[in-house]
Amino acid sequence: MAMKSYRPEELATRDLHQFIVSAIAPRPIAFVSTIDENGVQNLAPYSFFNAFSSNPPIFVFSSNRRVKGNSTKDTLHNVAVNGEVVINVVNYDIVQQMAVASISYPADVSEFDKSGLTPLASEYVKPARVKESPAQFECKVKEVITLGEHGGAGHLIICEVVCMHINEAVIDERGRIDPDKIDLVGRMGRMHYVRASGAALFSVMQDQETIGLGFDQLPKHILNSTILVGNELAQLAGQPALPTTEQVDALFSADPFFRNLMQSYHQEPQELQRQMSLYAKQLIADGQAQTAFQVLSYDLFSRK
Repeated sequence: MAMKSYRPEELATRDLHQFIVSAIAPRPIAFVSTIDENGVQNLAPYSFFNAFSSNPPIFVFSSNRRVKGNSTKDTLHNVAVNGEVVINVVNYDIVQQMAVASISYPADVSEFDKSGLTPLASEYVKPARVKESPAQFECKVKEVITLGEHGGAGHLIICEVVCMHINEAVIDERGRIDPDKIDLVGRMGRMHYVRASGAALFSVMQDQETIGLGFDQLPKHILNSTILVGNELAQLAGQPALPTTEQVDALFSADPFFRNLMQSYHQEPQELQRQMSLYAKQLIADGQAQTAFQVLSYDLFSRK
């Protein structure tokens, strides 16, 4: 795979920015509301954003200097005025209104008015919440770290959550946020976004408490497979132990398809290995990595 290399100082800031935001993606969006000394409510989206601590609950977003003109944004000014923000999440239902709020309106104009979004009084801070957002976090600003003085330089705004508001409609029966119901939107490069729900969702089931075998402990005939790819091998490497003789024998007895493969190709070792790999690949796709591992372990044991 050919790679093209760049040093940041060799690129124009606009090009460097596009490489960064297109490669480090998708990014969650902080829809940040603030208020100035005259009581004007400001609303602006920031995708240089994430959560960095649960206890205490800390969010960080960056209000970057504009590349063109090297000016700072109203959010940064308002943070300096009162040290409070509300971080609202952006879901698919309000993504276009968020885009309107991203326009550089004059400081005395409220983006709530321009975007048609509804300001909702907060309980512990002065800035308003976005009523239409399914999750709103009232925050006190702990620190602002300036990263540079040139266009594109960030100001890290470190916020501690003092109150959170979650729409009951996005909470499932276990009391957890359902990703399909909250329907969040993530930021990519340029004009691109991603919808984090529906077919875009998938699960990675890896027990963090169980010590997996790792790639280095996989049998060579499995590790060197020309049919299984890295993601599939990783699901085998995450298993806690190699299958036992008893497990493979039990599968041979219980799975007619597996038994038929063994019997049909027992005199063709290479073709048997290929067929077993294809069967294991399908089992992994069906979420049965442990069974796939047993299938692939057929030649670890002597068979009649």
